[in-house]
Formats: sequence, structure tokens, C-alpha cells
Amino acid sequence: MRFEDSVQDGVVILDVSGKIMGGEEATMFHGKIHEYISSNQKNIVVDLGKVDWMNSVGLGMLISALTTVKNAGGRLVLANIDKIESILTITRLISVFEHFDTRDDAIKAFK
Repeated sequence: MRFEDSVQDGVVILDVSGKIMGGEEATMFHGKIHEYISSNQKNIVVDLGKVDWMNSVGLGMLISALTTVKNAGGRLVLANIDKIESILTITRLISVFEHFDTRDDAIKAFK
């Protein structure tokens, strides 16, 4: 797993790619979320359009991120979930995460 972060229209974008399986990258992902929360940037889009695969540890990483952001009074949404939609549906997490078809739609949701 790799990720790049940026800010667009006041919304944090975490662009994730590769296979999400936990490990050091997941720790870095959480660290980045905490950095943004500490700087009072609490509107976050996790773009999963370039994710090839995700295991249960990856799901846990997303759930943990959602919980962290919500507890800080923020909002975390997912974008481009096509490749992992089936695992979100099977685990019934599809109803837990707010999700959008595109990154632009997700960003617009914060306005």
C-alpha cells in the first residue's frame, strides 16, 4: 500500500494505491490522519480508486480512521470504492462508510 496526501478546496485527500494489508504503511496512514486532525483539518476523503485488493486488516485500518476522525468531530468519506465494494458489502461496512463514486463528488459533499 502507498498513499499520497493533499488538500483540495479545504478537504484533505488521501489517495491510496496498491494492496491494503496493514503493516508499516497503515501506521503511517494513521499518523497522517492524526497530523491533519491536530492542524484542525478534519474533512477527509480516502480515495480508493487505485486500490487493487484489501484484507481484513485493511478494513480495520479504514474503520479505525473513521472512528478517529469522528471522535475528533470530523468527517471521513470514501471515494472510488469500485474495486473493494464487494468486500464492503459482504462485511456490511458499506452502510457504515459514507461513499461517493468520484473524488469530486466526495469533495462537493463537504460544501
